[in-house]
Amino acid sequence: MASPTLLTPTSKLKPLLPIKAKATPASPPPPQQPLVRRQFLSLTTTATLSIAGLPPAFAASDEEYVKETAEVINKVRSTINMDKNDPNIAAAVAELRETSNSWVAKYRREKALLGRASFRDMYSALNAISGHYISFGPTAPIPAKRKARILEEMDTAEKALSRGR
Repeated sequence: MASPTLLTPTSKLKPLLPIKAKATPASPPPPQQPLVRRQFLSLTTTATLSIAGLPPAFAASDEEYVKETAEVINKVRSTINMDKNDPNIAAAVAELRETSNSWVAKYRREKALLGRASFRDMYSALNAISGHYISFGPTAPIPAKRKARILEEMDTAEKALSRGR
């Protein structure tokens, strides 16, 4: 039950004090644009890489793209064709994931490469491999159907690389 003092009205009404506005300066400071998240992340990444002594990942040339993509293709083939009882499979998968992550980070922002068939097939295959190992662990064998599709994408990417696509 409520307190009797809350229910009884007061006999005197207290006047409300007027709100005084604060004095504003003659000219307001220029508005500052807040950093957009993308700009902030770009600045912090560049600063972090420069502190660590690592250069940011940029594609240097077409020859470098072809060479590195061929290396990733060979690493994918050797890793997914390993025997499931091989004691080195976890280390090979970790190395493959590191290599594929650096390849994707380096080349996915290159506008000239985005339309290439080799890039599309490589990106798709690396995404399938990464998704499998993230979901099932580094020692889980890749199912035959997925493995066949990945190897087929590797073949088409390699053909496209040899044709300059």
